[in-house]
Amino acid sequence: MRVAAALTRKGGDEFVKPGKLVEVRFVKGQSLSLTASRLLALMILTAGGDAWRDTTHRMRKADIRRGHKGNERIVDMLEELHRTLFAEDDTSWRGKRATKRFNLIQASWEEVEDGDRETGWIEWQFTPDARRLIQESQTYAVMNRQAVLGFRSAYALKLYEEGALRLHRRQPVWKVDVVGLRAALGIDLDKYKDFAQLRRKVLTVAKAEIDQLSHFTVEWTETRRGRAVTDIEFRFVPKGAPAQIAAVDELERHSTGRQARREGLVETLVNTDPMISPVEASEPVAGTEVASVLKKVTAALAASDRGRDTANEAWARFPDGPLHFGVTEQAARAIGVQHGGGWDVDVIADAYRKHMGDRLAVLSGKKLERSWKGWCETFANRRGRP
Repeated sequence: MRVAAALTRKGGDEFVKPGKLVEVRFVKGQSLSLTASRLLALMILTAGGDAWRDTTHRMRKADIRRGHKGNERIVDMLEELHRTLFAEDDTSWRGKRATKRFNLIQASWEEVEDGDRETGWIEWQFTPDARRLIQESQTYAVMNRQAVLGFRSAYALKLYEEGALRLHRRQPVWKVDVVGLRAALGIDLDKYKDFAQLRRKVLTVAKAEIDQLSHFTVEWTETRRGRAVTDIEFRFVPKGAPAQIAAVDELERHSTGRQARREGLVETLVNTDPMISPVEASEPVAGTEVASVLKKVTAALAASDRGRDTANEAWARFPDGPLHFGVTEQAARAIGVQHGGGWDVDVIADAYRKHMGDRLAVLSGKKLERSWKGWCETFANRRGRP
């Protein structure tokens, strides 16, 4: 808790999760969804060094929604946290070995909406069992808020927590049998009964996300008894400086195209302008090269303009509707992704149209391009990151 308090004072995206909360296992047949796991992480981050105290903690709904318009999902996440049971080994009143089952959230309060979603708050209190685990923890996992919110697999997030807990130990490994692995990750008893499926659907997916978004990588070796896999040893390896910088850069980019960038796939521009040749339109553009999309579109427009009226400018007027298809829309989307600070480009575009009003009807060419780019930059500075 002293470490948590220190990181809170320091600010930034790093926060700690007590080791005993990382290692507490789900009751058989239960697990937390990805969204509920994220909410629990945000609760621990918000509580900071006071998480062990018998008190309530508060958080704005806007900090949970991350760009979603409604608060319906917050209700679902809170109720999921209330009903999910965790288990730990304990002793009974007779001194016999026993399994203790408990919740982590004792009570929660959600402000009733009065029409202003930006001012709504939630309040919660951890259960005595959760506070005991927090207070007794002698180890902790240092995690990154952006990474936690960036994972798209609940299993990846849980394995990330296990790695963050062990990363700086003398032996950064986690040895676990298959039964313990399923319990730790919250894998349903009826899912992935064959280990080959579990490896492909869970471990390989989790490793890909962790290697891309985290400050460490994960590898594992399997121990077999006959043909069956019985035990697994995970090894967590800190990244070097260049790889850590690449992970930070990826976290700062919009999640759109993240899987394609991770898998080394390419994105294809859709040809909706008859002035662009099929070769130019279908040429693949690497997902990591956002700026090249803008360069390609601008070059294609310039080439087509040479065959038309020279007074035509490469940038047409700002389009209506989602930025997906037209040539100007492709260029605008590339700028929005590059300079929008992670916000959905259509959200930025809607705000831009509303701000410009009638002035947008007479703006085109380079002036339009500079205006849109400046708006994207100031939008990210004003609103922060989603």
